[in-house]
Amino acid sequence: MGQNSLMTSDLLHAYSLGPQQLADAIADMTPEEIDAQPIVGQWSTRQVVCHIVDFEPIYADRMKRVLVEEQPRLIGGDPDLFAKGLGYERRDLENELALMSAVRKQMISILSDVDESAYNRTGLHSADGPLTITQLLTRITNHVPHHLAFIEEKKKALRGA
Repeated sequence: MGQNSLMTSDLLHAYSLGPQQLADAIADMTPEEIDAQPIVGQWSTRQVVCHIVDFEPIYADRMKRVLVEEQPRLIGGDPDLFAKGLGYERRDLENELALMSAVRKQMISILSDVDESAYNRTGLHSADGPLTITQLLTRITNHVPHHLAFIEEKKKALRGA
């Protein structure tokens, strides 16, 4: 196995851990804590989870299109518009986590089955320019840990820690 294959394998493994990391982060929270906004100007934990999950199928679509199309256009999305218009405050977190898990399982199956060179294919993002499969996968993999820090910050604010 070459160096790129090891890197890809590690990245896919990290990607696979996201749904459980997110589930673990909220497992000890009460429904009131999930919906609280203890930090002015920041989303509730429910809204954060919905935001994370809403971008899962978007990134899956981007990666699929980059795999099969020649430099497809990848349209950006405004997280605040999603939060405002997609009922984040009413969505069921079990459904959200199930969707995230299903999307990631499917993408791991797809990405595990492509030639290593496919990870260098690019799409053209409307704001960020050319992005490879590796860059897209890295971004969505890092999306969960990035937001876990905000969830932990909310928990500390709520619990006075």
